[in-house]
Amino acid sequence: MADMKNIPRIFINENLTPNAKIPVDKDILHYLGRVMRTNKCLVFNNGAEFNAELVDNSGVLIVGAKTEHADPSNNITFCFAPTKRCDEMLDMVTQMGVAKLQPVITDRTVAHHVNWKRIEKKIIEASEQSNRNSVPKLLPAIKFSELDKTDLFFADERAAYGREIPVLNNTITNVLVGPEGGFSDPEFIALDKSGARGISLGKTILRAEVAAVAVLAKIL
Repeated sequence: MADMKNIPRIFINENLTPNAKIPVDKDILHYLGRVMRTNKCLVFNNGAEFNAELVDNSGVLIVGAKTEHADPSNNITFCFAPTKRCDEMLDMVTQMGVAKLQPVITDRTVAHHVNWKRIEKKIIEASEQSNRNSVPKLLPAIKFSELDKTDLFFADERAAYGREIPVLNNTITNVLVGPEGGFSDPEFIALDKSGARGISLGKTILRAEVAAVAVLAKIL
C-alpha cells in the first residue's frame, strides 16, 4: 500500500484500455525519469485508473490492468466569478472533487482576462495530486443573466449582516460563489426571485477563494 501512495499519477486525455500504447510528451518523460526516477505510474481519465509502464524511455506508455481505485469525484457544478486568485481557487475546488467549473461574469467581476490555458494545467495537476480519476470540465464563461438559477445554491454573504438562512436539507449539485466585491443588489434580487437558495458561511466576510472551500465543505 505504501508503494501505491508514492507511485506517480498522470492524466491522459484519451480513452484508456489495457494494452494500449500511449505516446507521451517530454514533460512526462522528464517527470518520470528525472524527478520520480521510475518507469511505472498510474494513468487515469473518465473516472477510471490503470497501471502503466514506460517502455525503456521510448516515450511510450503501455497501459496495464485497471485498478480498483474508485473515483472520489462528485457531481457538483461549481459556478464562480473569476477573481485575481482564480488559479488558487480552482486548484482547491478541484481537490474537493467538483465535476464541472462554470465561470460566471457578474456585475463586480474584475478579472476579465484570465489565462484559461494555465488554469487548465493547474486543474490537471490538482486532479493528479488529489487522487481523482477524472479532471473537472472547464466550461466557457457566461454572463450572470445567462446562468440557469434553477436548483442553484449560492454563498450568501448577507448572513454576515444578520440575514436568516434556512438550514440545508437538499441534495446540492449546483453552487455559485460571487466576486471579490460580492453580488450586486440587482443580482441578489434575481437570485431571490429565481428561487436560488443562499448558504450561510458564518458571520464574517470571506475572500472568494476561502468561500469556495467553505461552501463545498459545508455541502459535501
